[in-house]
Amino acid sequence: MQTMLSGVKRQVTIDSQGCVVLIGEKINPTGRKKLAEALARRDFDVVRELALGQVKAGADVLDINVGVPGLDDVALMPEVVKIVASVTDVPVCIDSPNPKALAAGLAAAPGKPLVNSVNGEDASLSAVLPIVKDRGAAVIGLTLDGDGIPGTPDGRVAIAGKILTRAAQIGIPAEDVIIDPLVLTVGADQQAGWVTLQSIERVRRELGANVSLGASNVSFGLPERHTLNMAFLALAIGAGASCVISDPAKLIGVIRACDLLLGRDTYAARYIRWFKSLPKQPPS
Repeated sequence: MQTMLSGVKRQVTIDSQGCVVLIGEKINPTGRKKLAEALARRDFDVVRELALGQVKAGADVLDINVGVPGLDDVALMPEVVKIVASVTDVPVCIDSPNPKALAAGLAAAPGKPLVNSVNGEDASLSAVLPIVKDRGAAVIGLTLDGDGIPGTPDGRVAIAGKILTRAAQIGIPAEDVIIDPLVLTVGADQQAGWVTLQSIERVRRELGANVSLGASNVSFGLPERHTLNMAFLALAIGAGASCVISDPAKLIGVIRACDLLLGRDTYAARYIRWFKSLPKQPPS
């Protein structure tokens, strides 16, 4: 399965048989006080820095979220999308729970963007999918519905199937729907990682869809989170995740290593290029 995205100049292919695509997560004010304050002031220098820094670190796509309480996200989203497009050429991922903000961001986005996200609730499907279809965008489908996130692979695969079916009914092709099976913290449920890994494998095998994942939730509340995130990400890629929403500066190394070990990196070119980009260590 191949999902094609494009930005100002660059085209990105999310491919179930190809190298993992990394979506940079840092243009999101949740938990980032400096960015939230800058957005409130309409000071976009921080946005420019985050966009450029993530692309330099290896991001293939940039997620854009402007959800700050009290701010007009419908007006702000297209402004930030235009700023990002003015300094980078990569595709953008418009990230908002507000369909009006999604539509505004999509109208400002160059090329073929990605939408983050729709879920299995009828209200979400009815509100978001027509926007995606009208724009010719791709969309991430979250495996949750009105009852929350199912605790079993069966439940998550069923919601994924529902999202794909509803998308097909209005003319969105299967390749433009990327499924996110979601992950909860293993600190609260030791089976949470296993359930997500099983869901990834089954979505790929039974539905043929590309799979997106955010790895950091798996470690919430536990010590040495980075180690857990790296281990889970490697397992998820092995299970079939083809797209990761993450901080490229922290996890690009494990992604490049997984691509190489899975035979997707010809002559280790991407891995070596990543290694050469690392800061040089002084001789001991």
